[in-house]
Amino acid sequence: MAWTEVIELSRCRDGAGTFVELAGLELAVFRLREPERVVVIDNACPHASGNLSGGEVTESRVRCPSHEWEFDLDRGVCTQSPQVTVQRYPVEIRGGMVWVDLPD
Repeated sequence: MAWTEVIELSRCRDGAGTFVELAGLELAVFRLREPERVVVIDNACPHASGNLSGGEVTESRVRCPSHEWEFDLDRGVCTQSPQVTVQRYPVEIRGGMVWVDLPD
């Protein structure tokens, strides 16, 4: 794994997802509140590759806009089917930038 600068925190939409393509990966960056944090997951829903960064965010969950599968962003687990998951990445905020630990 390698820490990689991904996006300026100020460019991340509050309470919503932001799409980022980096190092051959499509990522969804979520800036969440209560508690304030940033979560980064793979952008593609495992069901039918729906765009998770474009999904509706409620508290700490995102709903896939394609088929309405819902994922707990803090765990990366589908709320309807816990055996279905999305890849979550470790995140750090450094100097106003979002950094993510990505695979080499």
